[in-house]
Amino acid sequence: MQIRKLTLDDLPHASALCMDAFMQAVAPSLSAQGVETFAKVAAAQAFAERMQGDNLMLACVSEGAIAGLIELKEGRHVAMLFVAPGWQRTGIGMRLMNAALRHARVEVVTVKASLTSVPAYQRYGFTLAGEVGEFAGLVYQPMEKRLPG
Repeated sequence: MQIRKLTLDDLPHASALCMDAFMQAVAPSLSAQGVETFAKVAAAQAFAERMQGDNLMLACVSEGAIAGLIELKEGRHVAMLFVAPGWQRTGIGMRLMNAALRHARVEVVTVKASLTSVPAYQRYGFTLAGEVGEFAGLVYQPMEKRLPG
């Protein structure tokens, strides 16, 4: 199992992984608008556009396939973290989080966690940081993690 930067060649698979995990874990709790909003964010082309910016994207590769991915925006915000359904609860999320946090450029890293992912982020050391919010149909819990100085 290796963690490496996501490449353009990875994007179709990365997009499919995000959609699979999202449809199983998050989509059932959202409106059609929320599912549509996420599908646009998780599209391969949207990933490619964010790759051009200041977003670190890491993949966990096992047996030649992407088992999970994380996106750290501007060294301060976890924009995406997904583990393929068959690989969940195997430590991949923690490994990806730890790898991404090594690239953090702030004292407090934030995330807008889907409500179903709050327990996972709590295991990663994040705490609740405000009221549940909603944007374009996506419902989220603001959370943050203070990094050791």
